[in-house]
Amino acid sequence: MSVAPTDARAAHADGVERLLASYRAIPPGATVRLAKPTSNLFRTRAKSTAPGLDVSGLTDVISVDPLARTADVAGMCTYEKLVAATLPHGLSPLVVPQLKTITLGGAVTGLGIESASFRNGLPHESVLEMDILTGTGDVVRASPTENPDLFHAFPNSYGTLGYSVRLRIELEPVKPFVALRHVRFHAIDELVEAMDRIIETGEFTGERVDYLDGVVFSADESYLCLGAQWATPGPVSDYTGQQIYYRSLQHADGEKRDRLTIHDYLWRWDTDWFWCSRAFGAQDPRIRRFWPRRLRRSSFYWKLIGYDQRFDIADRIEKRNGRPPRERVVQDVEVPIERTAEFVEWFLDTVPIEPIWLCPLRLRDSANSAGGWPLYPLRPHHSYVNVGFWSSVPVGPEEGYTNRMIERKVSDLDGHKSLYSDAFYTPDEFDELYGGEVYTTVKKTYDPDSRFLDLYAKAVRRQ
Repeated sequence: MSVAPTDARAAHADGVERLLASYRAIPPGATVRLAKPTSNLFRTRAKSTAPGLDVSGLTDVISVDPLARTADVAGMCTYEKLVAATLPHGLSPLVVPQLKTITLGGAVTGLGIESASFRNGLPHESVLEMDILTGTGDVVRASPTENPDLFHAFPNSYGTLGYSVRLRIELEPVKPFVALRHVRFHAIDELVEAMDRIIETGEFTGERVDYLDGVVFSADESYLCLGAQWATPGPVSDYTGQQIYYRSLQHADGEKRDRLTIHDYLWRWDTDWFWCSRAFGAQDPRIRRFWPRRLRRSSFYWKLIGYDQRFDIADRIEKRNGRPPRERVVQDVEVPIERTAEFVEWFLDTVPIEPIWLCPLRLRDSANSAGGWPLYPLRPHHSYVNVGFWSSVPVGPEEGYTNRMIERKVSDLDGHKSLYSDAFYTPDEFDELYGGEVYTTVKKTYDPDSRFLDLYAKAVRRQ
């Protein structure tokens, strides 16, 4: 068994002590927040001048156990650091969300997904145990057998039940390369039917599929991206330079093949933030040539978004050009696979955003899921498709007009929407979708004095 180096364990212990000291320094009546310089949330929130929790000592991998295929990881460790620690052992987290600066704790308390999710579920399902700072100021161990109510309610709680200090997660073996097949479809329903068969069989036209996602450019141009782990060395593509990954999917008909290293496959979307880097001009060859490679990554685009939000740059440009302000439509929604074609076709007819991302998922058949995940209740043994769309549209007749339409459509189709961006549900609608009485009970148990914000206040009221 691998043992964490003494300095790693000591550094983590020191980080926990600084966290607890910062908690005790916050006045009793003040709301507790993280003092965290970066975020992957898209919803704005009220400004706070109160001191936050010091998580600066909770950013590293504590240990990797290659034999048990587990890792102990501090809550604020990014997946970039985590993958860098596990790949030398030929191991990877079961699900690696697409962007390098997403933290493990963030993906567990706020959900995450990727192309392994059709066989490995969601990141919180690979968690074996967690140490969580609760609203009482205590660090509590949570697992399927120890404080199981907190363990099962933690996913999708977004820090309102506490913050993970340490997580022990499962890992899986990976090979050095990923062989890719980009299969074109001319009809959305045909793509979804093929996706459903792959989920059930784990293969497509007789070839194994380890990774599965897709991109829709229009009603008659969409692609399934099929990946298979591969050990044999050979030529690989590089999409961290002048070439752009999502553009490499496109072709006239049939299928197109490609190869990446496992490292570059896991981060294939980060260089251009899927396709959102085009908003900054980074996909213009004339600009891209001079755009430093180290700044072609999601974390830098986040800084540009921050400047826009701070100085209202985009709306000022729209106003100068005689156009109305724009409504941000940045969402990931889960729709049952049998309703996915209906939703995508409605979306393409209704919302002027393209491309859109498709990523199938199915909850794992594991002991951890026996208690369910009440704050994001997906049906077990049932396939869903995550539909991601990230852009803006002209404002409508009321605040959040397009987002509200999407929320209603998703609910009509028995789907769910992630809460990392703007939400407009009424309190009753929200309770029905995101835990209701279960959440209230766990909140009272582990945060009896409401030191952390309520989930509705944080996700909808943007407090």
